[in-house]
Amino acid sequence: MAGKRPETIDEYIQAAPVEGQPHLRRLYALLKSVAPKAEEAIKWGTPFFVEPRFLFAFSAHKAHLNFTPMPTGLEPFRKELEKHKTTKGSLQVPYSKPLPEDLIRRMAEYSLRVVSEREDDAFW
Repeated sequence: MAGKRPETIDEYIQAAPVEGQPHLRRLYALLKSVAPKAEEAIKWGTPFFVEPRFLFAFSAHKAHLNFTPMPTGLEPFRKELEKHKTTKGSLQVPYSKPLPEDLIRRMAEYSLRVVSEREDDAFW
């Protein structure tokens, strides 16, 4: 994503690969519906949702997007994630495949719930 650095998530999506923009728009809407009060920010060139701590982020790549929940956000979903490509902390979704919306929604809701329950700094 060359050129002017995006300052908003909408600008980030507009600068992403054209073939990925529908997935990114849908993912963005889904995450906003899960955490409507979360602060949205571009940090380290990536869209973040924060409430009051890191909830989740996503990033656009040439042929896929990454959805990155809070640090322990993948663990409860490991069995379901076996049929998807993952990295240590992210779910990778090729633009050529459907967005696993139900799974992402549940992962995002889990992250929001855990962050909301953990108000002490010792957790982080």
